[in-house]
Amino acid sequence: MSLILQIETATTSCSVALAKDGNVLTFKQINERNIHAVVITRFIEEVITSANVQYGDLDAIAVSCGPGSYTGLRIGISTAKGLCFALNKPLIAIETLTAMASGVSLYNGFVPDEDMLLCPMIDARRMEVFTAIFNSHGDCIQPTSAAIIDGTSFKELLADNKMVFFGDGAEKCANVLSENTNAVFLPGFVNSAVHLTQQALEKLKNKDFEDVAYFEPFYLKEFIAGKKIN
Repeated sequence: MSLILQIETATTSCSVALAKDGNVLTFKQINERNIHAVVITRFIEEVITSANVQYGDLDAIAVSCGPGSYTGLRIGISTAKGLCFALNKPLIAIETLTAMASGVSLYNGFVPDEDMLLCPMIDARRMEVFTAIFNSHGDCIQPTSAAIIDGTSFKELLADNKMVFFGDGAEKCANVLSENTNAVFLPGFVNSAVHLTQQALEKLKNKDFEDVAYFEPFYLKEFIAGKKIN
């Protein structure tokens, strides 16, 4: 049996979930700016209480590690590390865009076609986003980067593939990308701790843990200047 507490704070969403053997028992979340520090500890207590388990029953703490909001990531990861220290439990880190690619299948029953590409986007600033590209199975085929989006972005990929854009970064890019008939948008997609479930379970099985003392969020600082994707 595995019991994992999962935390997502990389965007405006503050979300906590509890998963047992890859199945979500309960979760709490709210999508609101600057709310993470106010609600995160309460959400953790509520999911633990709701599932009728004890903190000592946990096998690991999983957290969405970025890229994303600097403040949100600091709050989520410092909370996760504090729990790991206090409970002597391992820390599991899941890249936020990877979790989003996994979670897209939970969007109103959406099932991507076999040859579709998945493009989660996190709002960075102006027309800049943090993004990566995945195949329909959630395997990463272009790594995480910061990109400035315009009408020519993803031109080569969109010429031959249907691409699904989602996340708070995709919403602001819809106007410049939607003229391409191969661009598909999923409005209202919200990051959730539920999306961490499968990767967290796999990492627990493989004992793929982080060093609690030294682990830091994935800020993507080296790419902050941004670049175009052609």
